Amino acid sequence: MNRRIFGIETEYGITCAPTGSGDAPLSAEEAAHLLFEPLIKAGRSTNVFWRNGGRLYLDVGAHPEFATAECDRVEDLLLQVRAGESLFAEFADVANGVLEQRGRGGRIHLFSTNEDAAGNSFGCHENYLLRRNRNFRDVADALVSFFVTRQIVTGAGHVHRDGVPRLGYSPRARFMDDPVSAATTNSRPIINTRDEPLANPGEYRRMHVIVGDTNVSECSTAVKVVMTHLILSAVEAGVRIADLALKDPMKVISQIDFQLGSNIEVELVDGTRMSVTRLQRELKRRALAVVDTADASPLTLRMLDLWDRALDAVESGDHSSVATELDWAIKERLFTRFVERSNCGLDDPRVARLELAYHDITADFRRRLEESGQMVRLTDPSEVQKAKSVPPTTTRANIRGQVIAAAEDAKRQLGADWLHLRLDDHRAPHVVLSDPFAVADRDADRILELIAEQDTGLASFA
Repeated sequence: MNRRIFGIETEYGITCAPTGSGDAPLSAEEAAHLLFEPLIKAGRSTNVFWRNGGRLYLDVGAHPEFATAECDRVEDLLLQVRAGESLFAEFADVANGVLEQRGRGGRIHLFSTNEDAAGNSFGCHENYLLRRNRNFRDVADALVSFFVTRQIVTGAGHVHRDGVPRLGYSPRARFMDDPVSAATTNSRPIINTRDEPLANPGEYRRMHVIVGDTNVSECSTAVKVVMTHLILSAVEAGVRIADLALKDPMKVISQIDFQLGSNIEVELVDGTRMSVTRLQRELKRRALAVVDTADASPLTLRMLDLWDRALDAVESGDHSSVATELDWAIKERLFTRFVERSNCGLDDPRVARLELAYHDITADFRRRLEESGQMVRLTDPSEVQKAKSVPPTTTRANIRGQVIAAAEDAKRQLGADWLHLRLDDHRAPHVVLSDPFAVADRDADRILELIAEQDTGLASFA
């Protein structure tokens, strides 16, 4: 498979729940401000590039967001996603300590979910680097059927509460408006076409995928990225999938989500009808016919197998083979058992609280599921701890992270974004990281030298 850069941006829901004491809890906006207060007091802002190469910021609508550093290994991406959650959970602990000290009622919670009780949606966006050697619109149009139907594997699962309560595949599905467009908010496309490569624009472009759910299970995150990486590699190798385009993708995306476990027939542009699982199998078959996976990592091969097992589970109706790996199957087991034990329906408020708990990164629910064997964990906790401060070493994130860490330790002002690094020193070069695969940069090394000179000078003076 081609080497590729990918990353994930996760928007978190935030609330301040009442604790029964003190003043009324904070609004979402007040809670978000308190969450970022330590960074603001440190002279930074609500938009910070971290020493692990990623970005922490406050997005529109009071959504804390973490964008992972650039990764070219799924293993690194999982560590980055988990590290971002851990950082925000720590921020929430600090904020809750402040609330307690101030005698304010309420406790801040952060949720890795895609919708709130008011019907608002927030996203988990995927980014994939593409070579600028194909007409992007042609590529994007051909990929829509893949993204619409992959929810039967990668969906986070959720409870539909309109009409008769039922389980669905994807909480994000009903918020999609267009197959492909340049919009992001008022009209949400499956694929965003805004040409913002964040790299050498003559050589690369970035595909921004908006349709994906925020996954809790690491297996769901991993299989989502591996599936997409394989299909993109096949498209770049010239595979034809345009004949698998859906006649009405925006209708189909909702139809698939309507009932968890369903395997509906969908109509293609040429009038052919096939089941969703058959369409997914055909996409995978064509991709593997042109993409060599001999050098794929063990995790990638494991996720390709999970893809098949998920399709088998949907076809057979027996979901037990993926019931500890895929979010929708884990939730189905949890909710079904709860409803049976409690003699209630899916519309019971306790089911809604259970669903929130599943996505609460400030609670221990996921850890308990993992430790009890009810959810497979792929990352090592010690490696996640390391990933909170150490960037991936095989992409330009390595450069950014090293320079940010050195500047912070030396208390130097540094401007940083995905492409640029600027030190507050007239002798320092302006670093432009136009190659996302680079792991070293001469100008960045010069900045590190200038920072080290200052440290040495200060030590001598002392």
